[in-house]
Amino acid sequence: MTAQQVKPGDVTLERRGHVALVTLDRPQAHNALTVAMLARLAAVVREVNADDDLRVLVLTGAGSRAFSAGGDLGELIPRLTAGEVDVLIPDPTKRFFSDFYKPVVAAVNGLCLAGGLELLLGTDVRVASDRAVFGLPEVRWGLVPGAGTHVRLPQQISWPNAMQLLLTGETVDADEARRIGLIGEVVAPDEVLPRAIQLAETIAGNAPIAVRTAKEIAVRAWANEQRFGLESALNARVLASRDAREGPAAFIDKRTPRYENR
Repeated sequence: MTAQQVKPGDVTLERRGHVALVTLDRPQAHNALTVAMLARLAAVVREVNADDDLRVLVLTGAGSRAFSAGGDLGELIPRLTAGEVDVLIPDPTKRFFSDFYKPVVAAVNGLCLAGGLELLLGTDVRVASDRAVFGLPEVRWGLVPGAGTHVRLPQQISWPNAMQLLLTGETVDADEARRIGLIGEVVAPDEVLPRAIQLAETIAGNAPIAVRTAKEIAVRAWANEQRFGLESALNARVLASRDAREGPAAFIDKRTPRYENR
């Protein structure tokens, strides 16, 4: 078992046999994603992908309060609304874990909101704490979840449930998330990571080529590249609006947004 030494607010990689444990490590900010963290996560995923000894990736958030509360509204969103969309999505036809065919097990230990939920949608097997909360609040702040959610969410749960999450900005608890098929298991908080590791080790014990191929067939059969491209193009329209600047500003100032529909 080895762990890389990293600074707080980074993304850590720990090797546990054939399992790669990847942790979003910014607990003081509910593991909100910065530009540096997104770049580091992409680098870690490439590293795991290139290591034949690592067969399964487990993704979790540091601390007990959050998997991830989404993108850092003070740093990431201003760059996106300024037109730097590539800091989040370098390739408009790809999303989190798009070309990563090793299985990804999510261990959700608290808030899973906005970009955090978008990360979750790129995972394959999902274990959550009975205290976990899930939601897509972007429309409340003049934004849309542009990292694949409009495509992946209706593929993974029913259309009415997907649209209710997308259009209301409301949250659901772990039991409801399991009922609608967003997650697979709900366990006590102290059992989340052990159960995720257990599932990962079970998967890692199977034939690696067969496991990777099973996932690749399932992912590639959706042929989502064109759909992701459409989302990217229309998300750019939202990010260019005045409302997309007003919403995050209101969130930071802790006031009600004043939207102009422009």
